[in-house]
Amino acid sequence: MGGRCGIKGATKGHNAKNKSYKRKIWLSRRDKDIDQVDEELKKAQETTGVPQIAFDYDVDLPGGGQFYCSETDKHFIDAKALEDHKKTKFYKRRVKELKAGNHHNHKTSEWAAGMTKEVLPPAHAKMES
Repeated sequence: MGGRCGIKGATKGHNAKNKSYKRKIWLSRRDKDIDQVDEELKKAQETTGVPQIAFDYDVDLPGGGQFYCSETDKHFIDAKALEDHKKTKFYKRRVKELKAGNHHNHKTSEWAAGMTKEVLPPAHAKMES
């Protein structure tokens, strides 16, 4: 007969339309936001004086955690892969955003959501006699 012997749902693309699976995977593989990366770089600058995050050797990380790009929050296998990454458009765009410094913060997010407390002038000015 051939076939798969009753294994269900293990074919390529079996989660193509599964929205809950896509949401779960997207959230688990999501990169850090630009403001989170900026905060980490500032903390590293304050503690060590160098805006670079250093890792001890870790077997679970690619390259033992020794080849890390702090701007994009990614680990690489070797120095060549890290150099190649630093030539990409994604890396250059992220560095440009970090240098610009206009990241979202709590105040701007409240403003965008319409949660600001504006002080408006009175609609009808009182006439003094």
